[in-house]
Amino acid sequence: MMLLLAGLALASAPQQPDAVVGRWKTETRNAIVEIQRCGPSICGRILTSDALRTNPNLRDAKNSNAALRNRPLKGLQILGGFRQEGQGWYGGKIYNADDGKTYSAEITLAGPNQLKLRGCVFKPFCKTQTWTRVG
Repeated sequence: MMLLLAGLALASAPQQPDAVVGRWKTETRNAIVEIQRCGPSICGRILTSDALRTNPNLRDAKNSNAALRNRPLKGLQILGGFRQEGQGWYGGKIYNADDGKTYSAEITLAGPNQLKLRGCVFKPFCKTQTWTRVG
């Protein structure tokens, strides 16, 4: 009984703030996003993708803000503004360079080497991707 209670206590314990820190392969585009600490929050930048491997000089051409369309995609921050709550990171934003739009987002770990990233136009219009830890 004590082992069961200890297991339940561990399962409900908050994630360590740095549990999502690292490099993650996205479900689409074979992109690698590096998530790191940004003050009390986490943020993520594009390191590479299939498109960047083909053309390392790709720009943020579809950004809805014309003034930002010339910025490079490589190194672009696409995740930010998250706050940790219990088992996940909520209240953040994800930028999608494919359509030039920013969506509300949340991140939860699905194990030590997988995370679920849920992006929403507005709830319940959301899409969830599974990202896998690399290197």
